[in-house]
Amino acid sequence: MIQSPLALATTIAAVTALAFWLDYRFPALGKVGASMLAIIFGAILSNTGLVPADSPVYDAVVGPVTSVSIAWLLLSVNLRDLKKAGPRMTGAFVVAVIGTALGAFVAAILYQEHFADDTWRIAGALTGTYSGGSVNFVSVGRELGLTGPLFAGLNAADAVMTGVWLGACLMLPMWLGRFYAPVRSRSEGAEGMPGGEDGGDDRAGGGAAEDAAEPLDERSRHHPYFVREGLSAIGIANLFAAGLILVFASEWLGENLSLPLVGRIPGIVWLTTLALILGHSRFYREAPGAMQLGSIGLHFFFVLIGIMSRFSEIAAVGSEVFLFTLVVVAIHGVFVFGVGRLLGLDIGTVAVASQAAVGGPSSALAVAISREWRHLVLPGVVMGLFGYAVGTYLGLGVGYLLR
Repeated sequence: MIQSPLALATTIAAVTALAFWLDYRFPALGKVGASMLAIIFGAILSNTGLVPADSPVYDAVVGPVTSVSIAWLLLSVNLRDLKKAGPRMTGAFVVAVIGTALGAFVAAILYQEHFADDTWRIAGALTGTYSGGSVNFVSVGRELGLTGPLFAGLNAADAVMTGVWLGACLMLPMWLGRFYAPVRSRSEGAEGMPGGEDGGDDRAGGGAAEDAAEPLDERSRHHPYFVREGLSAIGIANLFAAGLILVFASEWLGENLSLPLVGRIPGIVWLTTLALILGHSRFYREAPGAMQLGSIGLHFFFVLIGIMSRFSEIAAVGSEVFLFTLVVVAIHGVFVFGVGRLLGLDIGTVAVASQAAVGGPSSALAVAISREWRHLVLPGVVMGLFGYAVGTYLGLGVGYLLR
């Protein structure tokens, strides 16, 4: 068993790097995603007895590392990019998060007797995670007090359902596409000419070699984990300083400031709000490296979630956790695809918007690339990043309302 704190930290970092590499290098594993791979690897380490159940390293990851990572990811969110997504994708995303909230309310009603006082916590965490991805599960779950086996079991259920719904969003367009408006490229929608701006293939260049290299090139250009950005020592230093200051300030405000008529505002709300304000200031309007650093730190946490996911403890939580999650995702799916059909949206926009809500920007990108909807890549990623910004508010709002 790995007991040394340094060896344990090295193992977590190595597993995180392996998850990113597999996600990037193998398209099939890219559909699973680095986040789920990190969780799986962590679970393997834990359930084979290679790592301990408790360690100071885990406390550091759960605490400051995760908080700073969330701050960095929020610094990378630019709400001005909403115009790049366009009104149809934005509208579809709004429908998707409404469906998530509706599903959380229904699941809470169905399972309130089983989970008792934890019902509102589970509903809030799932609302957060299915309004922009796992970043919100971490922030909302911690704030609402989900701990121990229930946190691990709910995270495992979230990971499974995210994978299942990713598969559904890849297959449903083939099964239901004839009932929706046809998927059109951006240039076709603007000028009525099919086939993209470059005359029919919607890809720059041609030839077998370029076709073979295209998936990795495409992921390097658009994938939020793999986009290449120029970094400098002063830029990295500024990001570290800003992240730590934001975490310290938000925790201090959450513990010491009580507003009239509102009372104490949770620290994660302060962190989200302050990070968004700073990210839109002239000092951090462009924050190269924020997404990359935040993604690395967050995946340390995903590895730790896997380590916490001991099968014996998850089994003790019971199948109801998975059924609760299934109800939320099922109602989300019926609502977004049903309302999307009524609004006349094409099924590509609906599927990508749904994945932006359920899985975040990386899942939205996976659907757009896999179905060859290149014009939906950037809008899907933008909406996933927007979900980082709104998911915390929605999750906490639903949780506290149900409480």
